[in-house]
Amino acid sequence: MATEIITREDLEAFGEKLVAQFKAIVSGGSPEGERPKWLKSYQVKNLLKISANTLQTLRDNGTIPFTKIGGILYYSMEDIQKVLRGEVKSKRIRAAR
Repeated sequence: MATEIITREDLEAFGEKLVAQFKAIVSGGSPEGERPKWLKSYQVKNLLKISANTLQTLRDNGTIPFTKIGGILYYSMEDIQKVLRGEVKSKRIRAAR
């Protein structure tokens, strides 16, 4: 078995990285390099820089698909990226008159 020597600098770098990951988890984010698979409404609004009303309109016309679980709306990151790339067309729903 090979012996490895860990320096004080190695331990400090490890500690800083660990603290950064804990901060990201506590603040509701994810560790560096990882993208969440599902986003909540506030995250989508921040990402797209839109209001709650605009997000509601995008849901209503079918532009952004969502899933509702226990009163919380979740959006797939993959679907959001498709919208940003222009791959999704809105599905207009007309009210009956």
